[in-house]
Amino acid sequence: MTIRSLPAVGILLVAVAVTAGCGGGDADPSSAAPTPSSSSAPAATGLPSAPTPSAAPPNASASGAASPAAPPSVAPQGPTQRRPASPPPVVLPKRPTGAPGATQVVNAFKAAGLKVPHPKDRSVDCGPDGLGLGCSELIATDAVTVYVFPDEISASDIAETWGGQSYRRGAVVLNYLEAKTPAGDRPRYEKVLNGLG
Repeated sequence: MTIRSLPAVGILLVAVAVTAGCGGGDADPSSAAPTPSSSSAPAATGLPSAPTPSAAPPNASASGAASPAAPPSVAPQGPTQRRPASPPPVVLPKRPTGAPGATQVVNAFKAAGLKVPHPKDRSVDCGPDGLGLGCSELIATDAVTVYVFPDEISASDIAETWGGQSYRRGAVVLNYLEAKTPAGDRPRYEKVLNGLG
């Protein structure tokens, strides 16, 4: 045997090993998979061996020849669902009938000559994405924050939580926690609120 014929002999040995590993005469394809010890064992000839298949093709015939494999089927996908660009609007509970709205209270303060600088409608903070207080309306100013709740029980609970830093009349709560209102001016705001009916 010459040196030139060694590669041909090596290829022949690999082909024989692959054919033997595919379970030449076995009908059960699961028994054709090489064992871990046989796939990691080096070839006896010292030549590099070709990778062996991890399992016999499922459509191998009894003679060991494999028929062409069908391409894997891809399930058709429906249209991609897109999320809305902005979150859905927060639905707040309605204020009780007869209770003044937060804007109405702030306008009454203005009409009475009381300071309500920089009013901001922050009603969205009443919802679960904000403070989660469950209020219906919320107007914040630098002097006082006006909350309107859907019922008097909710308003009372919040007013008690804020202690001496709030005033409640019906479903409306005035909050002084973040305000710059001097304590001496607070009764004037409360008197205007009481006059709203």
